[in-house]
Amino acid sequence: MSDAITVPKAELHCHIEGAAPPTLVKRLAEKHGTDVSSVLNGSGKYIWSDFTTFLKAYDTASSVFKTPADYALLAETYFRMLAAEGAIYGEIFISPDHAKAAGLSYRSYVEGLAAGMERAKTDTAIEGRMIAIGVRHFGSASVERIVKEVIGNPHPLVTGFGLAGDERSGHPANFAKAFRMAAEAGLGTTAHAGEFGGPDSVTAALEFLRVKRLGHGVRAIEDKELLKRLVDEEIVLEVCPGSNIALGVYTHLRFHPVNMLRKEGVKITLNSDDPPFFGTTLGKEYSSVTETFGWSFDDQMDVTRTAIEAAFCDEPTRNRLLVRLESAKQVPMA
Repeated sequence: MSDAITVPKAELHCHIEGAAPPTLVKRLAEKHGTDVSSVLNGSGKYIWSDFTTFLKAYDTASSVFKTPADYALLAETYFRMLAAEGAIYGEIFISPDHAKAAGLSYRSYVEGLAAGMERAKTDTAIEGRMIAIGVRHFGSASVERIVKEVIGNPHPLVTGFGLAGDERSGHPANFAKAFRMAAEAGLGTTAHAGEFGGPDSVTAALEFLRVKRLGHGVRAIEDKELLKRLVDEEIVLEVCPGSNIALGVYTHLRFHPVNMLRKEGVKITLNSDDPPFFGTTLGKEYSSVTETFGWSFDDQMDVTRTAIEAAFCDEPTRNRLLVRLESAKQVPMA
């Protein structure tokens, strides 16, 4: 058995609708009479060519999830896949806007997802949490509405709030109020920055949103002062190498700054973002980065430990996960 399988893994950055396997989308499309032929090819892969067509494919595939039971099936399927790759913990971004488009209330959306997560946990012992996201290009009023919905309908598995969508739309200052409300309610906070936006987008997210975690953040490598700030403030980056390459942020994994960031002392985690769209999985992220940059078993363990320490979960859960991680060191390699 290889290191890639035996290393316990943890994921902090995955959009649940973007984790839908094409087979599941096709099955539900047939059940609901939804046409997804424009975004699925004959060999069962998603069709897209750039960021705009990716978003269209994403929304079309998401449209087949119409009931709490559909979302339960999606969450159960994804968490079982994660567990099969050796993951002990996963956080998923959930999109109340997609639920609303499907005609579901926020509460029934969350309860559906939670039911699927619990089923996967019963069989595999994988822990999971949810991070509700506001969509940047929908504007500050929309993002604040989602924070209020999350706070007004508390659920034990919804432990975080984040900002996604087009980084080039709307300055982080516009969303400062929403993030302040989330933090005051005890939610962990994270924001996408430094993916399509440059280092300045990372700085703005830190200044105005006061986050301790950043989705992507890799463009920080272009600014030495910012790198020092990330290290000093112990900001954790949710790095998604496969996603960055698929979307053309970098041309090849060997040119991706994930290894350089780590060498500079920045806290990084590995994540799959929208796995079937980008031809990846969490396991592939660990194995490809390990192979490309010559990481050891201990290097991979450190990345998982960083993720668990930065996870938006309660301390007893975190401590149990750290015990599970440490116990992996005692397992002899096959």
